[in-house]
Amino acid sequence: MKDVIALTPDMPDSWAVVAGLYAGGPDLQVGTGQDGAVIQLHAADGRPLVSLEAPLLVHVPGEAERLLGGDVKAPPVPYWWSEVRASTAVPEAGPLAGSVAGRLTALLGGSVWPAGAATTEVVRTTAAETVTATGDDDALTVDVLTDSTAVVLADRPVLALTAWLSAILRKVTDAGLALHIVTPAHVRLSLPLRTALAGAPNRWVVQDPDCGYYDGLSGAVLHWQNGTFTPVVDDAGERSAAKVFTENAPATERQLGVAFRVTHRPDDSLVLGRALEAAWTALTGTAPAGWGTAEPINLRWSTGQLTDLARDRAPEPTHLLAVGHSDRPAIATHRVTRTPDGVAEDITLTLGYGEDEAPPLDAIEALARTLVAEHGLTSMLVTLRRARRDLAVPPRFEAPPVPVSFTLGAGDVHTIGLDHADRPPVELRPVHLGPTARPALHYPLGDGTDAQSWTVLQQLSAHLKVGQAG
Repeated sequence: MKDVIALTPDMPDSWAVVAGLYAGGPDLQVGTGQDGAVIQLHAADGRPLVSLEAPLLVHVPGEAERLLGGDVKAPPVPYWWSEVRASTAVPEAGPLAGSVAGRLTALLGGSVWPAGAATTEVVRTTAAETVTATGDDDALTVDVLTDSTAVVLADRPVLALTAWLSAILRKVTDAGLALHIVTPAHVRLSLPLRTALAGAPNRWVVQDPDCGYYDGLSGAVLHWQNGTFTPVVDDAGERSAAKVFTENAPATERQLGVAFRVTHRPDDSLVLGRALEAAWTALTGTAPAGWGTAEPINLRWSTGQLTDLARDRAPEPTHLLAVGHSDRPAIATHRVTRTPDGVAEDITLTLGYGEDEAPPLDAIEALARTLVAEHGLTSMLVTLRRARRDLAVPPRFEAPPVPVSFTLGAGDVHTIGLDHADRPPVELRPVHLGPTARPALHYPLGDGTDAQSWTVLQQLSAHLKVGQAG
């Protein structure tokens, strides 16, 4: 799919949308998809050409720059983000998408990404010998579909977990297929999309002039075989890694990762998101800038609205995202689930630091103390890694994270037994947090520079599991 995005200060009303849809002349057919959330243009012979997504009102500064690059000229917030997606199977579809977006901005103001894509010309399409369109509202709108794999072609500075890609992932999973996203080598992934793609059978497939294709997360050289991308193996059955994947200097920037779970008893007055807000404030000095269910993240930070959404979706889990202010790159995934004892929030917060910026490791113990005392902390693992400050994921090898500390909540300490949990078989002296009679334990593991901390953490985990089993 080829994407063109219109960023407008005013909402695309029905007249603006009609003007955009006439970019292909009066012979094109108009349809809808996803319960009316998407308007689709088809050629007279039925071929799908472009899809116009429902416009999104963005209240969070910096999202256009984070996802589309620093050169994008977004209007001041709030502004409307309208995506026009063109089929790669029809040569005229790309210019048609540019004309749809260009007509929206001609009427409403604002800008188009990519900058050179905007036109207001009528784009005519030629007839095809066969019709490839489908009227199925649940059909997979992908570039290639085989018995095993759905393939999406994408080219954006940062490929994000958009509402459209989220829907594709759900449909692919429900159909028992793999999702393979194919991009040029300059594309990076957002952390939420990288997390969503992790693990077989999904892949990030990167184009490379030397080896053809490789896996952007593992580096394995790939080829197209039997309707899917699969690793190339030699006569001995060994896989090889793309040269470009491993040829890069170690990153001088760093990322601090804070993964934790808090649990709450069921209560009508429960407000979710406060633990994430406390962590964000402790490590950056401010609350998150915004939240949402997909990227771009469009809503101003609000624990009340977040809680209302989770209540509406209960008992099903709720997957959320949060983003920080532009001066401190930070993004979090937030999952709310019902448990037998109440409600759990699983949060992974990642923050970026430049070469001359010191991650706030001295604030971690105090954060653990706050989460234990006020938010029902179950556990927390803090790590540090050498990786990009902007948190985007490149198709290159990045060093794995190194543990900094581990915190075990009071409930699990009580289950394991304080005497056992307080005396691990390694040179660790845990810090007691909370009430003396029922404390949580905070285990400092290092400063994030020594990979041996993983060995220490594994020994600690094995020791604690013995206590739980007993």
